[in-house]
Amino acid sequence: MPLFEYKVLPAPTRGRKAPGVKTPEARFALGVEDLLNDMARAGWEYLRTDILPSEERQGLTSTHTVYRSVAVFRREVVIPGTVQAAAPDTASIPPRAPDVIETD
Repeated sequence: MPLFEYKVLPAPTRGRKAPGVKTPEARFALGVEDLLNDMARAGWEYLRTDILPSEERQGLTSTHTVYRSVAVFRREVVIPGTVQAAAPDTASIPPRAPDVIETD
């Protein structure tokens, strides 16, 4: 049975401007897409997105609960001395294009 390690990152809260991407929904989707593609290039498989409670201090003595969206990724752990499937060829993946900021 394979063993996995997990990485949990904050889900994007803002979109990213790019040529041809005009609506807030499309910009937000582009930000999420960039996160997923960047992690995939690093060998992480997207698993799910969750909303989890986080207790934070408010003032000196009280706390309140804030809900955070996080993206969960996993990848198989390589254990020395075990047989593993061939790793993907990452040399053929093109680098990510630089961010372009539109001026309206």
